[in-house]
Amino acid sequence: MKFALSWLQALLDTKADARTIAEKLTSLGLEIEGVEDASAALKKFRVARVLTAERHPQADKLQVLSVDLGDGTPLQVVCGAPNARAGLVGVLGVPGAVVPANGMELRKSAIRGVESNGMMCSTRELGLGEEHDGIIELPADAPIGTSFADYLGSDPVFDVAITPNRPDCMGVHGIARDLAAAGLGVLKPIDVAPITGSFPCPVEVRTDDPEGCPAFYGRVIRGVKNGPSPQWLQDRLKSAGQRPISALVDITNYVMLGYGRPAHAYDLAKLTGAVCARNAREGETCLALNGKEYALEPWMTVIADEAGVHDIAGIMGGEHSGCSDDTTDVLLEVAYFTPANIARTGQALALTSDARGRFERGVDPAFLDTGLDLLTSLILEICGGEPSEVIRAGQPPLARKSFGYDPALAGNLGGIDVANGEQKRILAALGFEVFEDLAKHWDVTVPTWRPDVDGAPDIVEEVIRVHGLDAVPSTPLPRADGVAKPTATPAQMQERRIRRAAAARGLNEAVTWSFLPTSEAAHFADGDLWTLANPISEDLKTMRPSLLPGLLSAARRNLDRGATSVRLFEIGRRYLRGEGGASDEQPSLAVVLAGEAAPRGWATGKAKPFDAFDAKAEALALLAEAGAPVDNLQVMGEAGSQFHPGQSATLRLGPKTVLARFGLLHPTTAKAFDLAGPVAVVELFLGAIPARKGPGSFARPHFAPPALQAVTRDYAFLVPAALPAGDLLRAVRGADKANVVAARVFDDFRGQGVPEGHKSLAVEVTLQPVEKSYDEAALKAITDKIVAAGAKLGGVLRA
Repeated sequence: MKFALSWLQALLDTKADARTIAEKLTSLGLEIEGVEDASAALKKFRVARVLTAERHPQADKLQVLSVDLGDGTPLQVVCGAPNARAGLVGVLGVPGAVVPANGMELRKSAIRGVESNGMMCSTRELGLGEEHDGIIELPADAPIGTSFADYLGSDPVFDVAITPNRPDCMGVHGIARDLAAAGLGVLKPIDVAPITGSFPCPVEVRTDDPEGCPAFYGRVIRGVKNGPSPQWLQDRLKSAGQRPISALVDITNYVMLGYGRPAHAYDLAKLTGAVCARNAREGETCLALNGKEYALEPWMTVIADEAGVHDIAGIMGGEHSGCSDDTTDVLLEVAYFTPANIARTGQALALTSDARGRFERGVDPAFLDTGLDLLTSLILEICGGEPSEVIRAGQPPLARKSFGYDPALAGNLGGIDVANGEQKRILAALGFEVFEDLAKHWDVTVPTWRPDVDGAPDIVEEVIRVHGLDAVPSTPLPRADGVAKPTATPAQMQERRIRRAAAARGLNEAVTWSFLPTSEAAHFADGDLWTLANPISEDLKTMRPSLLPGLLSAARRNLDRGATSVRLFEIGRRYLRGEGGASDEQPSLAVVLAGEAAPRGWATGKAKPFDAFDAKAEALALLAEAGAPVDNLQVMGEAGSQFHPGQSATLRLGPKTVLARFGLLHPTTAKAFDLAGPVAVVELFLGAIPARKGPGSFARPHFAPPALQAVTRDYAFLVPAALPAGDLLRAVRGADKANVVAARVFDDFRGQGVPEGHKSLAVEVTLQPVEKSYDEAALKAITDKIVAAGAKLGGVLRA
């Protein structure tokens, strides 16, 4: 929300400067996003008098001016403005000045062969308005040579971020009230007397939707003369970022921005019969002031007459009944709309406006009569006319909340003791009513403009923020003596280890949205998706069932920008539907490898892409760091429809517990994410990894190097071609656990000498003696066990 200092000073009697006000607003919880001073850009523009004006020798529409800056040395300036003449006092931009409207730096130059030392400026060029038909004309007594910034005077504009819980500060008057409570001035009362109408209101006004519009007040003013609003009003609207339109429209905007009270003025000549607030009817539409037509739902509240809908109630007026320069009679509407209904309508129509921002937060229901009198008095003052009597349909919700309050809570909850008298002063300045009983407890009644206050803790917050959050002492939390105990949970420690291991393996961590486009989430959905009812955008409305879609999109963006190799990982949560539709949030890790695994080179030739074994290596390494028993894992299929069926697998602890899936993406999935070439991915299901048992279970066991040297033996088995190598390795390791400490496949041969349907797997087995070295008998006994284990899987030792 934006407003000028002069506007604030019209409502708050204060001598504080802009910097002091900005600091105080931030301390009150009304965060300042910026303070702009337009006059700062006008320092190099000076008040100047035109001494002479002669026709340019080379151009009929240009004049050569002699301009006085008060220093006795006239400057020559070429000007094309039709109102440039001798004796005119205007504004000269000297060389070095930057024109606010377009950022052009002025310098001495020749225009059609005639030297020009700057530029005489128009209102638009200085960013002070839209007038550009001629140069600025100042009063004849304006001080020649003075900086135009000093002549105009400084009027800084504040940009304040209003949080959703402060509807009372959606008008300059509410902000002035907070500043007055903080001791930065005295709040000026709203100076408007009730205006009595001189004739009955000729239009019936009613509310047929008391749930959506509990109160609808209106009156007619006839004989108005619409046109440009006065300069003071235009200046205030411009400071708020509003474009002045006409007096009638500007007045309604002024009351909304100044007092947080949205209102609307209808051209009475464009209305037919009674005007009422009602529910929209099936098939009705509204052509709004933004030029768009909206299809309305039956539960939406609208303002309509006998001819049809004229207004999406509380959000935006319609084009059919808006005021124009020809308007002579107006119907003023000041209503109270239910906040929840306004928010729901705005979300359904994807329609935002200043009025909606105020109504959905909750406007003051007790401000209807005063707001209508403000509108009426301003219209009568600026546009003239004769007002009718007021029609009041319905009843606004005027019930005020009251709470018991113990002033000692300021110290107990707020951390600082505030004197009872000071607390009373603060609450009274904010509009609260305080009644003290004999037990030294207070009954506090909340003003109608503070729907956010719901109990004693909220009252403490009001007292403390006005008294000063900076005055709250810093109190350290109690700490036990000695070494601090660890606070991270086992799951957090596990994530830290995995994150460090992934980074050490050359992977880059990414953090992606937990929300996805539905089309992307559907590729990785194994069941129903979680869809948000109120998403931040339509492209981010589905909770991710996997971390892979976000990483695939990130990989695509990097590859599109020239990256040759992308290695990304992310640790986060995926969101599934559990039994009975319950929410199931699971910790996961995902890895995406795209582009080149190794660049082209003289020794290797072409660049090497990532393959399924790269993904498997990452999966096993990260599972080992997470504490999974990788030596006991089985490699099985069924990685999912998103994976290439011949180049993917799962890692399982037993046939049912899936700890990870890895492999190449299915070409269809890669195409859906606009990825070309092989893409290797990994997904670890951290929640499925069994937890280590016992205290200190995460500590590494001590390392004691064996006293005797290890022995290696090679075994070549003829096994069925369909047998996974991992099954053979697991059988060999388990053949003699006391002696076999490692086993790995170092050759896979299929060809001459190997029967059809078989393959030769060569396994290197490491044997570790403990008490004494092996003799031939011991080695033969171990070999027999290994051969027997291979035979159980259909393997035969090659001759």
